[in-house]
Amino acid sequence: MLQHFPEIVLASGNPGKIREFQAILKHDAILPQSQFKVPDAEETGSTFVENAIIKARNAARHSARPALADDSGLVVDALNGVPGVLSARYAGIDASDQDNLDKLLNEIRSVPKHQRTARFICVIVLMRHADDPFPLIAQGSWEGEIIDQAKGENGFGYDPVFWLPELGCTSAQLAPAQKNALSHRSQALQALLRQLSP
Repeated sequence: MLQHFPEIVLASGNPGKIREFQAILKHDAILPQSQFKVPDAEETGSTFVENAIIKARNAARHSARPALADDSGLVVDALNGVPGVLSARYAGIDASDQDNLDKLLNEIRSVPKHQRTARFICVIVLMRHADDPFPLIAQGSWEGEIIDQAKGENGFGYDPVFWLPELGCTSAQLAPAQKNALSHRSQALQALLRQLSP
């Protein structure tokens, strides 16, 4: 289990993501990479797996500790998988969540409602050390649809327009504990924990 690692560096500066990792893993010693002055890695991969490995290796190298990284994003079928690995910078390098949301809604405006299937994807990598030749890789997928108008105050990113038909709400309308039990990140983290089980 993760408790075998006294400290694990999380290769992220995203406060929402850090809260989710700590809540789901129930491991107090998951520390943000900023605590170790780790510079952000350049996400040059074309897939979620490649980017997660790049980020984990960078954090492990600069902190001299095991590192966890995830790469996650929204994949919209009608847009051929866009925004995909560019989800956080869909509207530009310094884009805000609102900028990205506005661009997505503009791009999908003409797509019929029944063709707006989408999923959140999360790939998580655990690198035991910077030169780990066999990092642990886990992934999760959360199915939904894209709606026209933002609903809900919780979550971050694309959560306000990610509709969950079986629940009749967006992921931003879920309580944090409920989201943490269902999300793509939760699924990937649970898969990672299964790999770590003896």
